[in-house]
Amino acid sequence: MTPEAKVKKQVKKILDDLGAYHFSPLTSGYGRSGVPDIIVCYKGKFIGIECKAGKGKLTALQERNIKQIKHNQGLAIVVNEGNIEELLAVLKEIE
Repeated sequence: MTPEAKVKKQVKKILDDLGAYHFSPLTSGYGRSGVPDIIVCYKGKFIGIECKAGKGKLTALQERNIKQIKHNQGLAIVVNEGNIEELLAVLKEIE
């Protein structure tokens, strides 16, 4: 399992434990590139989660998608091994 796949697995466990609706969009072929790795609906809030390993950087397209999500009052989060606990804290603050 790749380091990024391990981050995704941890994120999905957190989401499952909270009962959040989530899925990982397929972007090959007919999908839209730059979409966050995990799309979530939790307590009525749209959330895009981009998972990175180590110091992985966002592409310009990923940055643009995150900006669009935030512009539309959604929540966009970049998660790696070092800040995964922050994801849980952010989700628990949603009412």
